[in-house]
Amino acid sequence: MMLPAALLLLGALIAVVAPRLLARADWPDREPVVALWVWQCVVAAVLVCCALAMTLSAAAAWYAVGGHVFATAPTPVVEAYALGTAGPWAAATAVALAGGGLWSAAMLVREIGGARARGRRRRADLLVRAPLLPGEVAVSGRLVVLESEQPDAWWQPGTSPQLVVTTAALRRLKGRQLDAVLAHEQGHARARHDWLLNCSSALAGGFPQVPVFAAFRDEMHRLVELAADDTASRRFGRLTTALALVELNEHRGVFGPCPTPQAHVPARVHRLLTPPDRLPPAHRLRLTAAAALVPVVPVLVAFGPGLRALG
Repeated sequence: MMLPAALLLLGALIAVVAPRLLARADWPDREPVVALWVWQCVVAAVLVCCALAMTLSAAAAWYAVGGHVFATAPTPVVEAYALGTAGPWAAATAVALAGGGLWSAAMLVREIGGARARGRRRRADLLVRAPLLPGEVAVSGRLVVLESEQPDAWWQPGTSPQLVVTTAALRRLKGRQLDAVLAHEQGHARARHDWLLNCSSALAGGFPQVPVFAAFRDEMHRLVELAADDTASRRFGRLTTALALVELNEHRGVFGPCPTPQAHVPARVHRLLTPPDRLPPAHRLRLTAAAALVPVVPVLVAFGPGLRALG
């Protein structure tokens, strides 16, 4: 049975071709939300290919597994998959793919656990630096001001999410710039960008030799910021949002000639000041629908022999 091999080849093809097509396209920066969806569908398709290949390999290698997988399938469908013709590679493929799945789950658990531990440390530090007053209760979405000489602002997730702003940032942010920063961070929270970042980091950390997962992680970090910038700019204007970015990051040297970890900030400011034209709604809808079909392709390939047998 060559179907598992075909699924693995399909997954490899998607993993190689899709990132290259997205890197050459000019629309992801124009429509970061659509680009986030497309990247998720691409990675989902790769994972679905691996999961289906593992299931069919296990069904071909072990009669007990095949009996469960094809328990309700008609006899012509079972015969179409030719389970009895599998070679010794089927068991090895199933075990290797199952190990990869377990490793991915372990990396995701580690990533989520690490993120929660960092969040607990930040909340504990926040309570020390900005304790609640007698009779005050933590309110979701409340603004917390920290005494600091470094201008900064961030969203602290948790059971009672909070926007944290330093006193230096309050001195630098003018007019509605603080509102734009708040809208930016709320955009992250509402879209649950932390889950995207955790999942992409888990895959990239668990499989560092797989380029598609590394590209997925890098693009998630970049695109979620663009999407949050758009959320803020729609409410408070692109100029206001761009100025807020400059005020919060100018002291970090990100606008200098030397690269820094925040080297994407100048590109974000330039994008806000010279906004690209958005795609027409029909074009966005076509991209969204086409991306949603990508994970369906391996399912159709896997079910192909059975569907032909029934036809």
